[in-house]
Amino acid sequence: MRALVLLALLLASGGVAAAGIGPVPDGLADALAARAMLGPDIWARVVRIDNGGARGADWRMAYPTTVYALVFELSGILWFYCDANGTQSLSLKLGSVEADKADPGPLFRAIYDRFGKWAWVDGPRDWRNPSAGGPPNACFVECVAALRRRIASGGEADAPRLLSYYVNTPTSRLGHTVLLFGVGGRLAALDPESSEEPVILPGSLGADARSVARYLWGGFVSAARVLPIGAVGRMQAAGRWAALPPPPARTG
Repeated sequence: MRALVLLALLLASGGVAAAGIGPVPDGLADALAARAMLGPDIWARVVRIDNGGARGADWRMAYPTTVYALVFELSGILWFYCDANGTQSLSLKLGSVEADKADPGPLFRAIYDRFGKWAWVDGPRDWRNPSAGGPPNACFVECVAALRRRIASGGEADAPRLLSYYVNTPTSRLGHTVLLFGVGGRLAALDPESSEEPVILPGSLGADARSVARYLWGGFVSAARVLPIGAVGRMQAAGRWAALPPPPARTG
């Protein structure tokens, strides 16, 4: 069984050079890589944020002095990916996505109150494959990318949604996201960190998020939630978008 991502101190390491423009900061390389994974059909922009908070062991203070992150739109709200601790929802309510894009500063400070000045970063076109080995803590983004690849290749993916589940440990909370979709009238799960081949789930699990999560993890999970995916690769998902409460922890 795969290991869940530790949502605290994991950071990319080593410098990554972009052709002709010198080293790219680790966080920027990972944000650019995540943007490339999402593809051209999803609105996404890289942001640079000045962090005035002290870095500590708690995941809420895991950010470096200069934060590079990816802001992207999915299922009617904005999301925030950072290599320091994964993906979390950025929008605070439904129906405000255009206003959120125009002025995300208050939303950044809602994530961490020491976040200060920010600016969009539109990298040069020659920043290709900027993150060696793929960006860390990116299971949420990887699942969206896996769905895009599946649709592009003609694979069946009825009513796709993301399942994020969480496991408590003595020192932290771990989180992981997998892709769920229908195949031939049955529910399948795909974890792109493990394989590109989906696993057909037993019908006895039904559609209960925690039951599916417990089956995939192989043990107790403290929480689970499902996000129906809107449009990926020009395909509109079945069903309605769901209003989600704030997640109990970031998912890698």
